[in-house]
Amino acid sequence: MQAQAGVLWRIGTSGWNYKHWKGGFYPEGLAQSKWLEYYAEHFDTVELNATFYRLPAPSTFERWYERTPPGFLWSVKASKFITHTRRLKECEEPLERLYEALAPLKEKLGVILFQLPPSLAYEPSVAEGFFRLLNKDFRHTLEVRNKSWIQDQAFQMMETYNIAFCISDTAGRYPYHEITTTDFVYVRLHGSRKLYASCYTEQEITTWAKKLKAWSRPAFVYFDNDFEGYAIKNARQLIEALGQAPYQYLI
Repeated sequence: MQAQAGVLWRIGTSGWNYKHWKGGFYPEGLAQSKWLEYYAEHFDTVELNATFYRLPAPSTFERWYERTPPGFLWSVKASKFITHTRRLKECEEPLERLYEALAPLKEKLGVILFQLPPSLAYEPSVAEGFFRLLNKDFRHTLEVRNKSWIQDQAFQMMETYNIAFCISDTAGRYPYHEITTTDFVYVRLHGSRKLYASCYTEQEITTWAKKLKAWSRPAFVYFDNDFEGYAIKNARQLIEALGQAPYQYLI
């Protein structure tokens, strides 16, 4: 985590296990089984997306905990069963399973991300019913993809339940909005011109650095433009633009 005037930022990528990063980021001779350790030598956080499709056993999270250094943080995308199948309704049991599975991450658990489908509109009763189920001992963020959520009532509800509105750049595919609803910021950068496949320019990176400094609160920022290793490049550029050296927090 990088620090400046008491403000802390976590900068990383959405996932690490990309075969097309071999030879660019991962050395040619490095076994894929060692990629996580190599990634954790360069970044202090990662966003885990595989959990969106299938929730691994607690033993898998325990191994990930053991393979990463002290201070490393894992942000985890919740199962689409919660967001896309149940659509935030009747989620007591799947949320219990989620928290139970994540328990082995202990202090290395960063933020739990709920990514909503574009078809899921804001319904106050449904949203509040779901928010009430969330364990207040954890940090949560909500990535919305329906413009009906971009309204004061929804933001006030997120603030009441201490849920961060996910600031998400999707190259214009989904609604974009900037607001802070809790004491930390969560940002997902999927690409500014082409989803997952465009590299942020130096000017765009500089602009994001200025925004993070202006928000003056801890932030989690993940680049999801994995094509051609753009996420790695942009994450490094943002760390540099923020003016801090990686792993300062470990010294």
